[in-house]
Formats: sequence, structure tokens, C-alpha cells
Amino acid sequence: MLKTAKFTALALGAAMFFSSPVMAQEQAVELSGDVALEQVVEADDGTTTTVRVAPETIVPGDRLIFTTGYVNNSAEAVDDFVVTNPLPAAVRLAPDADDSLVVSVDGGANWGTLDQLQVTGEDGSVRAASHEDVTHVRWTLAQVSAGESGTLEYPAIIR
Repeated sequence: MLKTAKFTALALGAAMFFSSPVMAQEQAVELSGDVALEQVVEADDGTTTTVRVAPETIVPGDRLIFTTGYVNNSAEAVDDFVVTNPLPAAVRLAPDADDSLVVSVDGGANWGTLDQLQVTGEDGSVRAASHEDVTHVRWTLAQVSAGESGTLEYPAIIR
């Protein structure tokens, strides 16, 4: 029997807020985090549209989009700006996440695209890393100009 657990937005939201972007190397760039639930809405004519809504109640299998906004409030450009986001334990990286996304599967010790990483099991066996193994995502922006803003995002699935 599939055990389904409901999470309230308050509990999960608090966990996601505290696991929002924790590392960025420059103070000149301000970061903000958000999470949205993706839902498919069917119109009266039978057509469907995917929308993002505030997560009120979520269940295993629901798809979330984690977004990190950035803005350079300084008068100077910031070069090689790195943003690192840990994934909350309650989610796994979605299988359709961008293949070029730089991730870690070992708590941030090593980085690469998912196809470049391996995981060592408790028995010492080594296997290719999977979306479920991802612990962190990272973006490196070559330059964030003065006044520039943008967003970074990744999709995740509730475990």
C-alpha cells in the first residue's frame, strides 16, 4: 500500500525557506528564494494549462519549482558569481531537470553534471548518480552587471 503523507505549506515552507540559497560569494548581489507547486488545470473545453501556485497542501509525487532571484544592487559588476542551493530532504531533483545543471551528490564536496557523477554505496559498490542522489545545485554566472537581476530555478518532486 502506498503511504501518502500530507505536508502543510507552513511546515514545508519553513524547511524550504531555511534551505534556500545558503551560499553566494558576494554581498553586492541580493538573493531571494521562492517555491511554487506546478498544477495542470483543465479548462471547460478540455484543454490543459500548467500553472504555478503557492503550495498549500502537497503530497508525494507533486512537482515543485524552486526559484532563486538575484539582483546586483551595487554600482559595479560582479564576476563569476556562484549560487549554491541545497535540496530540501523532502524532495528529489525532477527527472526532466536541465541536463547541464551543475549538481552535487555528496553534500557539496564534488560538482558536475549528473552524468559525470557517481555514488558509492555502503557496501563499497559504485554506481552512476541519479536524480534522487542530488543534494545541491549550483549556478555560476560569468558576470552580474550593476543593476542586473534575474532568476535561477530547478524542478523537484516531493519524495
